[in-house]
Amino acid sequence: MRAIRAASTALLGAAALALAAPAAVAADGAPAPNPRAPRAKAPGDFVVSPSVVAPGGRVTLSAPGCASTATASAGIFDTVTIAPNAAATATVDWDARRGAVYTVSFNCTGGVQDTVDLTISGIPTATPTISSTILTPPRGVQGGLGGSMGGLEPIELAAGAGLVLAATAGGVYVLRRRSGASRHH
Repeated sequence: MRAIRAASTALLGAAALALAAPAAVAADGAPAPNPRAPRAKAPGDFVVSPSVVAPGGRVTLSAPGCASTATASAGIFDTVTIAPNAAATATVDWDARRGAVYTVSFNCTGGVQDTVDLTISGIPTATPTISSTILTPPRGVQGGLGGSMGGLEPIELAAGAGLVLAATAGGVYVLRRRSGASRHH
C-alpha cells in the first residue's frame, strides 16, 4: 500500500514539474508559447494560385501573413484589395504575353512587402466571344401534385377497412387465446 502511495506521489510530482517547466522558461515576462496553437503565418507568406495561368484566366490572391488589409498588384491585372484572413480573385489581362513571368507585388498596411512570380502559360486559349443571353425571371420549382390530389377509390377504402378489421380480429384472437391458456394451468 505504501509503495502505491509513493509511486502516485512521484508521478504527480513529475507531472507538476513538466507543466511548470514552460512557465519557468518564459519567466522573462514573455508568455510561454502554446504548442497547440496554430502556427501564425509569418509576414511575407503571400499566395498566388495557380502559379501558371493563361491570358484571361483567374488567379486567387491571399496574404495570410498580414494582420491587416493588403493589396496585390501586377502589370497584368488591376490592383486588388485583400481583407485580413481572406482571399481575392483577379482576372489576368488577355494581352498578357505567353510564356512571360510577371511579378505580383503584395503590400500589407503595416509595411510588410513581398513579391511572388506568376507565369503566363504558352498554351493558347479560346479568344473571348461576345454572346447574348436572354434572362428570364425564376419561376420556382415545378413540383407537381404527386398523387396528393384526387379522391379515394371505393376499392381502396374497402381494402384498407378490411386490413384494419383483420388486424383487430387477429389481435383479439391472440389475446383471448393467451388468457384462456393461462386459466387452464
